[in-house]
Amino acid sequence: MAIGLVVLVASAAALAALARRFGVSEPLVLTVAGVAASYLPHVPTVHLDPEVVLLGLLPPLLYTAAIRTSLVDFRANIRTIALLSVGLVLFSTFAVAAVVWWLLPVPFAVAVALGAVVAPPDAVAATAVARRIGMPRRIVTILEDESLFNDATALVALRTAIAASAGTVSVWNAGGDFLLAAGGGALVGVAVAYLLALLRRRITDPVLDTTLSFLAPFAAYLPAEGVHASGVIAVVVCGMILGHNAPVWQSAASRIAERTNWRTIQFILESAVFLIIGLQVRAIVEGAWGSGLDHTTLILAAVAVLATVMLARPLWVFPWALLSRRFGLVTAPAEEGLRYATVVSWAGMRGVVTLAAVLLLPEDTPQLAVLKLLALVVVGGTLLVQGTSVPWLVRALKLRGPSRAEDALQKAGLLSQATSAGLAALEEQITPETPEAVVQSLRERVTWKTNAAWERLGRSEAEQATPTAEYRRLRLAMLAAERATVLRVRDAGGMDYEILQHVLARLDLEESMIDRFDETEDDRIELLAAPGGDDCAHLRAAPLAPQPQGPGECAQCVAEGLSWVHLRMCLSCGQIGCCDSSPGNHAAKHYAATAHPVIRSIEPGEAWRWCYVDELLG
Repeated sequence: MAIGLVVLVASAAALAALARRFGVSEPLVLTVAGVAASYLPHVPTVHLDPEVVLLGLLPPLLYTAAIRTSLVDFRANIRTIALLSVGLVLFSTFAVAAVVWWLLPVPFAVAVALGAVVAPPDAVAATAVARRIGMPRRIVTILEDESLFNDATALVALRTAIAASAGTVSVWNAGGDFLLAAGGGALVGVAVAYLLALLRRRITDPVLDTTLSFLAPFAAYLPAEGVHASGVIAVVVCGMILGHNAPVWQSAASRIAERTNWRTIQFILESAVFLIIGLQVRAIVEGAWGSGLDHTTLILAAVAVLATVMLARPLWVFPWALLSRRFGLVTAPAEEGLRYATVVSWAGMRGVVTLAAVLLLPEDTPQLAVLKLLALVVVGGTLLVQGTSVPWLVRALKLRGPSRAEDALQKAGLLSQATSAGLAALEEQITPETPEAVVQSLRERVTWKTNAAWERLGRSEAEQATPTAEYRRLRLAMLAAERATVLRVRDAGGMDYEILQHVLARLDLEESMIDRFDETEDDRIELLAAPGGDDCAHLRAAPLAPQPQGPGECAQCVAEGLSWVHLRMCLSCGQIGCCDSSPGNHAAKHYAATAHPVIRSIEPGEAWRWCYVDELLG
């Protein structure tokens, strides 16, 4: 057992790393590898206990996604998320139920139970695909938040269908159960979050705080399930509240430790779950094939259920998108809204919850082996068809992910604001007894940090390293030499080991604090050139500050009812438009319409200019 668990985790981690290396879908690679392994000799049959998934895997996976979910973005998209996580799940449930009831010799309640099993898209699969291909942030937010809440709807519907198949529930009871599950789960999640907050405010040790964090998903899930509420909603609400308030309730060291540990747990669990899904294929297929049902009917049912699951989503999404626009509930441009709806309607991959939920069906359920196969076909089919085609769809619709250049500019601007506030606080705290050298050191430190963000907007040649890059290179070399000296002293003996550990820990802490702005490939900004723009005729010719048109706002955003992130001004005509990260993206649209080449930021504390033609920063 122990050896098998080690092999499972090691194989899952290796396959996930391989998928990342080649830029392919991790859930798909892991599932396919599991399927292949299930047909190899000497590979044992995997029987996944539903309690292991629903209690051991689902709460931590949901919690690690919830603590990274923006509560602000969730509130901004709550109408869309509710329509998908409740309305779409119920619509898909009964659409699948109608098909299954028509094709298979099962009671309607059992058909509804299977519909509930295959209805909820998977948070893990949605996140993995969305992040990998660089979807627009609003689509990613909708898919992730939908996936966090739709599991609760599906599990409540499943329990109601199971009870109905036994003749112990009515329509009124079903409605009451749903309200109790949703409302009760939310109340439990809020209560647990604030109870943990009381403890967290009094804990300064990162180890104890991280331990408390490990208990949080189970502390929310178990009480909610105990009162017949939704443990899934309790975990999600608890995680979102704790994540939103972490900067206030936790110390910096605790936040760093929690983030690192939960990322590790998420990686291990996600990788293992999809590999386990694949490993179950052989047993499920053989069980359904020998169920006595006609094989033609079995194949037809599998194809029909998969098609229904995939078609139900666009049949729900597009009418609601059109109705929302008709009644003024959505103010985004029509073309953008249609493209967003197309991606959202197609990104409905299923995963771990579907496989866990089908195992909750009672053993005496008619055609149980066939139902398990249908659930498996939906998981594999959506991962294969939708998971592999969503990237192509995003490219075909010309949807751009977050602009790295715009993100870097916003990050630099935000750091500038934070630095100004820090310097102001420093001036207030200085006393006559404060050494000038200490004050100067603090000023230089925050100045270096801000400069590093702005320097990162330039493309430096190898022989033209920025001052911050040189500082980082030289300080890392110094730290390596210091650590080598400490290790030589340790190996020679004669020094107390505890003292050595403290000194090594201080060196490690300083190394971890050195700003690594290009630590990952995703963080590198490659399309901005070195500041100055000496080689750009457009930047040289553009005036620095023409008369702006109108007040300091994006007139098109105001007309369309949109909110902007940052504002830019055209240096040819003074037109003010919003940035690439804003929903309207009106500055870029102004350039496309007029060919006016240069804009400048009109945000406080920012003085950079940008040439669209030569893609140069000035």
